[in-house]
Amino acid sequence: MRLNLVIYSSLAAFSLAACNNAEGSKQTDVVKNLPVTQLIAKDTLLYRSYVADIEAIQNVEIRARVGGFLDMIHVDEGEEVKKGQLLFSISDGEYRAELSRAKAALTNVIAEAKAAALEAERVKLLTDKKVVAPSELEVAKARLAAAEAKTEEARSTLTNAEARLKYTEVRAPFDGLIDRIPLKKGSLVDEGTLFTTISDIRQVYAYFSVSETEYLQYSKARHQYDDVHLILADGSDYQQPGKIETVEGEFEESTGSIAFRARFNNPAKLLKHGSSGKVRLSSEVGNAVIVPQKAVFEMQDKNYVFVVDSANRVQMRNFIPQTRISHFYIVQSGLKPGDRVVAEGVRNIRDGMAIQPRLVPMDSLLNL
Repeated sequence: MRLNLVIYSSLAAFSLAACNNAEGSKQTDVVKNLPVTQLIAKDTLLYRSYVADIEAIQNVEIRARVGGFLDMIHVDEGEEVKKGQLLFSISDGEYRAELSRAKAALTNVIAEAKAAALEAERVKLLTDKKVVAPSELEVAKARLAAAEAKTEEARSTLTNAEARLKYTEVRAPFDGLIDRIPLKKGSLVDEGTLFTTISDIRQVYAYFSVSETEYLQYSKARHQYDDVHLILADGSDYQQPGKIETVEGEFEESTGSIAFRARFNNPAKLLKHGSSGKVRLSSEVGNAVIVPQKAVFEMQDKNYVFVVDSANRVQMRNFIPQTRISHFYIVQSGLKPGDRVVAEGVRNIRDGMAIQPRLVPMDSLLNL
């Protein structure tokens, strides 16, 4: 009786396991319905973005050229100024006194030079009449030369005094925008003290670095990069297009990149010196094969897709992407137009699995 019970129990367990295996096999054999798209080749506009540093076309520090007390500040921070406009005044009393002394000294030496010239003429007449020795004439000429040298020195001193007095008035070197003014009225300034910075931002430079590969692509198709665009820090597009003007002469050793400089008009003065953004370059790629990003998965740093064969079975295939744009990859090699790939849900299938494809036109994916 006990033996029969064991046999019946074994048979029941075997039957249950068989049912479970059948159900599992049935579940495994369920064909998944997945979206599949057929790859096409089409002309594509390729965008690349680079972090850019924005600088004014002119950005100059305004510094004191003479020392003294800051008598007056004629402008405010952030104010637009014109070339030659008075910005700061330094106390000029001692420089006016210095100028007066220089003028007096010049008048004195001019008089001495005239006296020396008259003396030289008188000695020459006496020498011609052989009243005095020729050496007397040489002495008179030497005195005249010395007086003339003193005159030139005095003129130079006067010019320097005039310049130093002029430097007490600090004026704008060009039209621009005033930056922060750290000093206050009455501050004691020395020669070289920084007053402020002035920036001409009617146009700005955008500096950005690209890799050596991208530099070579640019060099081979420069006409495609005539216009460049700027994306501001808040993600909005700057309305004025820019032009690439020049490329630096050397690659940076640590990064292997080289810097480009683009120029942008800035009529509304929106862009400021020291701000940041992204420069976007666009180029046309002819007959580019495009793969949806959702169709791609990575394995050991390589990119794969599931290609659907004529029997509707999926096969893993490695491909090399050229670049990524939006939600797509541009294929460099490994895939060709006409290949059918699983467009979504690649994490839920495995190599060799049969699927039920649901065709999704590539054009509809491009318009998403």
